[in-house]
Formats: sequence, structure tokens, C-alpha cells
Amino acid sequence: MTQPHLSRRHLLRLLGVGVAIPVLAACGSGEAQAKPYPVRFSEDEWRRRLTPEQFRILRKKGTEYPGTSPLLAEHRKGTFTCAADGNPLFSSATKFESGTGWPSFWQPLPGAVGTSTDWDLGAPRTEVHCMRCGGHLGHVFDDGPRPTGKRYCMNGAALKFIPG
Repeated sequence: MTQPHLSRRHLLRLLGVGVAIPVLAACGSGEAQAKPYPVRFSEDEWRRRLTPEQFRILRKKGTEYPGTSPLLAEHRKGTFTCAADGNPLFSSATKFESGTGWPSFWQPLPGAVGTSTDWDLGAPRTEVHCMRCGGHLGHVFDDGPRPTGKRYCMNGAALKFIPG
């Protein structure tokens, strides 16, 4: 009886499958997808309500190009809200210049945002979404300023600014 021969190609294929299964299983998982939000519309209705760029970011988890948001230069007192449903998200008092090319904040308003694990790049990141509509806002990182040490790196197209 002969032993089956395991070629290098077969070994690499088995290793690739072993790595891919956990990553694929995690993709799309997270509370943002499973939770029913108070503000809900069909995909067609979201397309009618939002600009194409807002729809791509808020409903399809897109990202705008860095440095393109007019909100980067917004320094007045006021509130940053969700562009999809008007939910107040961040006070201008928590905005800071992160140098990343996206509007950044060190703290959201209480109860305004939720988080989930995003595996879209093959490694875990913390996605930030609106607690009223579930819209994708951006990601939060642990390299922000005091007092929280957080950097809520948001897509400007997912936000609106209300002065005041």
C-alpha cells in the first residue's frame, strides 16, 4: 500500500482554506447588521433620500477619499449629525485635527453611536455606526488625544454640521 503524496500545491491550498474560513465567517458579522434600528427604509428609499456618495458610505460601508470633506475645515461651534437621519452624533467641542484627512473626534454624544467589528480588510477594526439608522460613519481607533485616547475617524459625507 502506498502513501498518498501531498504536493506543495496541495499543502498551500489546505493552508489557504484554513486561513480563509475564519476570515470569511467573520465578514459581515457584527451588531450593525443584525440590530433593528428605529429609522429604517428600503434600499430604494435610502437611494432617494441620500446623494450617491452618502448612500455608498452610509448604506454600503464605503469610504471617502482623505482630504475631500469640507467638514475638515469646519471649526464653528455646533453639532455634527448623521446625514441620513439627523441624529446628533458629535459636539464640535470634541473635534480635533488628526492629520488623517477625515473629520476626527475624541468622543461621541451619549447614546449617539454604536460599534461593531469590521473584518473588511481581513483584520479586525471597530466600525462606528449611527444608533438610529445603522448608517456606517467610519471607524474608531485608540490613538486619539486625551481625555479618551480615542480617534473617531468619520467620513464627512456621512455627517452634516448644524451651527449653534
